[in-house]
Amino acid sequence: QLQLVESGGGLVQPGNSLRLSCAVSGSTLDFYAIAWFRQAPGKEREGLACFTSGGGTRSYLDSVKGRFSISRDNARTTVYLQMTNLKLEDTAVYYCAARPSDRSTWCSNTGTFFGYWGQGTQVTVSS
Repeated sequence: QLQLVESGGGLVQPGNSLRLSCAVSGSTLDFYAIAWFRQAPGKEREGLACFTSGGGTRSYLDSVKGRFSISRDNARTTVYLQMTNLKLEDTAVYYCAARPSDRSTWCSNTGTFFGYWGQGTQVTVSS
């Protein structure tokens, strides 16, 4: 059974950076597409970025392009979301999610396509 555990959230001031981690157990990333989502109170969930099982990346949300980037470790068991120049509106619970994928180029920013989710990590940007 695949398990995802996010970490790295916290309280930061605007303009600062955070790196979130999504640790994967039960498999390696070779067989899954992994995506980052976030959800702020009262708002819909947003897809941020995705790693395909083939190692490609997709960035979906215009408001974070150039500030957020996705990467993974060489062991292919952890996916990172590097967030820079954080803004007040980035405050949300951040989730990673996975979907088995035999298509090496598949990714999506639609949460309903993903069946495995972590518990989320809170990011609060406040002055």
